[in-house]
Amino acid sequence: MTKGKQLYEGKAKKIFETDKPEILLVSYKDDATAFNGIKKGTISGKGIINNKVTNYMMRLLEKAGIPTHYIEEISERETLVKKVSIIPLEVIIRNVSAGSFAKNYGVEEGIIFDEPTIEFSYKNDNLGDPLINSYHAIALKLATKEEIEIIKKYAFKINEEMKKFFISINVKLIDFKLEFGKLADNKIVLADEISPDTCRFWDATTNEKLDKDRFRRDLGNVEGAYKEMMKRILG
Repeated sequence: MTKGKQLYEGKAKKIFETDKPEILLVSYKDDATAFNGIKKGTISGKGIINNKVTNYMMRLLEKAGIPTHYIEEISERETLVKKVSIIPLEVIIRNVSAGSFAKNYGVEEGIIFDEPTIEFSYKNDNLGDPLINSYHAIALKLATKEEIEIIKKYAFKINEEMKKFFISINVKLIDFKLEFGKLADNKIVLADEISPDTCRFWDATTNEKLDKDRFRRDLGNVEGAYKEMMKRILG
């Protein structure tokens, strides 16, 4: 597979064409951002960790019946994926109060919810990815009612599978962000990544944060937390 021209560079990844129009190459960077790009930095080795962790989780979810864009890991930082048109909705599932949820609703972090919550935000950097509901998404023609139902079904199923997996490695899955895309035939698949960049992970014994919050909140040992998560996930 030949790496072609760069199509896109985001906060954490670069996307390249390949010699097959339906296949893209994703290259993961060590760059780190927070608060919609206001805080910037570098986390040494993050690109390698996020590539390997994402691919492991994509394979695990495929086995559980969740269709994904994953094809093949080709190097430490690079992976082949199916070309999708990204649905401009970030899907956030929360199992425990933390982050913006705790701040917005004036509750402490660490409250375990009776049922997971789901939120959508409009994926638009210029607007700061505002929270929207499914009616807004339909009005803005970001997705149809049927597509939103499929996304919700997949998101809750992903949560169940990931919670089971992470507790088996002594990690609490606090919350996480997902993105979905459509293949050429309009089939919806899980896209983007699943990593310490996009999930909140707490050690199940100590509640130590093992994710990007260590960077966001200047908690120190950011690289150590990412490496620990890779070690636990990959075994």
